Amino acid sequence: MRKPVIGVTPLYDDAMASVWMLPEYLDGVTEAGGIPVILPLEGDPQTISQLAGECDGFLFTGGHDIDPILYGEQPRPYCGNCHAVRDRMETLLFQRVLEADKPVLGICRGLQFLNVALGGNLYQDLEEQHLSIIRHKQQKPYEKPSHAVQILPDTPLFEIYGRDRIMVNSIHHQAVQELAPALSAAALSEDGLVEAAYMPGREFVLGVQWHPEYLLRGDENQYKLFSAFVRTCVDSSRETAII
Repeated sequence: MRKPVIGVTPLYDDAMASVWMLPEYLDGVTEAGGIPVILPLEGDPQTISQLAGECDGFLFTGGHDIDPILYGEQPRPYCGNCHAVRDRMETLLFQRVLEADKPVLGICRGLQFLNVALGGNLYQDLEEQHLSIIRHKQQKPYEKPSHAVQILPDTPLFEIYGRDRIMVNSIHHQAVQELAPALSAAALSEDGLVEAAYMPGREFVLGVQWHPEYLLRGDENQYKLFSAFVRTCVDSSRETAII
């Protein structure tokens, strides 16, 4: 059986001026039966269109803060570093992927990006804008969960996990503030933050705020997320082959 090819958006190291990747993202895709391919940090629309056509699904990873200009705000004092080329690349890529109706999984920044790309906005810094007893930016080890999230019923995430509450890790200082009209919440933290969201009417456009790739070794539930994503990409691959 042909394995689905999953395009993985790259990370960027400002100090080293280099593209890089956390191996855990790739491990999650590989262990679920996919072939992860790190995408180039590319702003050319034709190249991005070709990439969107040649991969069977896409993983939007964590990393830099998203430029607040993209959701109509000026940067607040505690907004972190942004990366204009990555923002542009992912915006163009997501547009093409939606047009092709291919599966998307967003992790951390990936969830935030889906929300911004579809018209939502973000808390630029939780400590400044959303004080909470929950520590959303935990210290290492990231393989240990730090707080619970409630999975909402009748959502794709509930179907994947088969339960209404899971423990997750938390490595973020930004979060979804106003959810985009095209998205629906799939999970919430106890302080009301959107921890996961999906796009109704699409087979698989889903983002989570936590980092399931770090939890794979200690929590089989997190494997279920990658497995469901890659399985949908297999179906997408078959449809493309038939066409």
